Amino acid sequence: MKKVYLALLFSFFTLSALLAQQKQTFAISDGNFLLNGKPVQIHSGEMHYSRIPQSYWRHRLKMMKSMGLNAVATYVFWNYHEIAPGVWDFKTGNKNLAEYIKIAQEEGLFVILRPGPYVCAEWEFGGYPWFLQNVPNMVIRGNNAAYLAATKAYFTELYNQVKDLQITKGGPIIMVQGENEFGSYVAQRKDIPLEEHKKYSAAVFQQLKDIGFEVPFFTSDGSWLFEGGALPGALPTANGESDITKLKAVVNQFNNGQGPYMVAEFYPGWLDHWAEPFPTQKLEQTVRQTKKYLDNQVSFNYYMVHGGTNFGFTSGANYDKEHDIQPDMTSYDYDAPISEAGWATPKYNALRELLKTNETPTVPAQIPVITIPNIKLTKAVDLADLKSKISPVIEDNPQTFEQLNQGDGYVWYSKKFTQPISGKLELNGLRDYAIVYVNGKKVAELNRYYKKYDCEIEIPFNATLDIVVENMGRINYGSQINANNKGIISPVIINGETITGDWEMYKLPMTTEPDLTAYKNSAKANRPTLYQGTFTLTKTGDTFLDMRDWGKGIVFVNGINIGRYWSVGPQQTLYLPGCWLKKGKNNIVIFEQKNETIQKEVKTILTPILEDLRPEKGQ
Repeated sequence: MKKVYLALLFSFFTLSALLAQQKQTFAISDGNFLLNGKPVQIHSGEMHYSRIPQSYWRHRLKMMKSMGLNAVATYVFWNYHEIAPGVWDFKTGNKNLAEYIKIAQEEGLFVILRPGPYVCAEWEFGGYPWFLQNVPNMVIRGNNAAYLAATKAYFTELYNQVKDLQITKGGPIIMVQGENEFGSYVAQRKDIPLEEHKKYSAAVFQQLKDIGFEVPFFTSDGSWLFEGGALPGALPTANGESDITKLKAVVNQFNNGQGPYMVAEFYPGWLDHWAEPFPTQKLEQTVRQTKKYLDNQVSFNYYMVHGGTNFGFTSGANYDKEHDIQPDMTSYDYDAPISEAGWATPKYNALRELLKTNETPTVPAQIPVITIPNIKLTKAVDLADLKSKISPVIEDNPQTFEQLNQGDGYVWYSKKFTQPISGKLELNGLRDYAIVYVNGKKVAELNRYYKKYDCEIEIPFNATLDIVVENMGRINYGSQINANNKGIISPVIINGETITGDWEMYKLPMTTEPDLTAYKNSAKANRPTLYQGTFTLTKTGDTFLDMRDWGKGIVFVNGINIGRYWSVGPQQTLYLPGCWLKKGKNNIVIFEQKNETIQKEVKTILTPILEDLRPEKGQ
């Protein structure tokens, strides 16, 4: 009977793909999802366009369709598109959201759009542009004029990209989420009255409607958080709820005693942090829960069906009682059914057996994987050489990244001392990771993850103190989302004295690949260093950079920042998509912050290493 039901379900959505560009209807009515007036179930997977190279979008969407799914859900990342105040990019590379949605439709998938404005998603600042923190009187995620003006501007720009892609206009977008997990924020911010929270969420929801979205709306929260998160006029869905009885009861309570019932985030894996074990979920658990949903006509969205990669500086961070920050890894593999590199996992195959019908497409071929002969590094340049070409900002006190009008990367703080001083250096406002040097020699690593904010220091007469600070990703979840400045955000104290006067700050955002052409080799051990090499390929394919011999830093390949590495693990490789390689000459640049040994080469391997934890290396 289940197979017959799934076949009918598949037929509905196959028909809808054939009817693309014709106006259809999708509604929530009488306790059902209705496609052209007929009840359907949504079997969706979450997959984010920004975490997959554009060239691979179609392959990954085909993988979803071949797993037996009929829809793809995606967040929209505000800070991915507003690249500077009032400057928007919805066209270049991975930012072309409309193209992603169109390809999904071509592959027979409907689209569930999750525009936020807050998205969480283990993404930098939960999707907010960093520069919102510089706007006077703005309270992020709050009921205030400055913030709501910004959200309206964002929604307007977004709507102009996707308005004709709604199902009512012949497109694949069937639902739009109002806010995201707002019930969690209400629970975390009990210092704000519930009535005030509700004014905010209602205002944002009204903006989505006023701008023109005309498909059904929904909210998603933990089942115990609906009071804070549910919105009148939006279907409440329960994230992570495995108890069918509880799911139906809470949805009924907040939806006029009826369904439809949906788990908008069904977790087949889980997020991961640097320096912590890689979490996994047995495929039997995921299959068993999927079957429960199918047997009880519960719609669902796997979060994530394919996680992808936090390329560049896009990864966010959490925190807990033991750690003031828990930075998310570059890999967003998530132990998802489709691996970071787009491979079908045993979990994928087991779920496909459960979900497929006679009309489910065959699984597309895996993208080829290659190894590259060890890449020789022919340049090794001390970061100080690049710093010497930068004009510093000089202030009496250290400035935050935001005060320096810089979002990501690194800032080199420097202070000359005409008198000696020694004792405890306290950097309680460190955000997030620093290496401290006196007269060019490394004296300490300070680290917000390990709550290491001080060290003993001795600064002699006529000496220079240098502190190279890394932003490891802004917090994306929790009450501290409104306290997300980076750099050094409080006074520097040595032996109880606040150190003021003529602080020099050198901005190193690393938004583009550093050009080392004019520099000579100058690297020394225990000094921040930039390495460069070239390699020649006769064929391209995906590969993984093996960073087990390295310390901490980032890697550019052919001008693209493919992400952070850190010896603490558990991730020890970096995914390098073959579509970003080329036949002939390729270029690699590595910024190595710790540089405990001078590196001569970098290696590649055929498979990722995501579970090799070495936390002692980070202390």
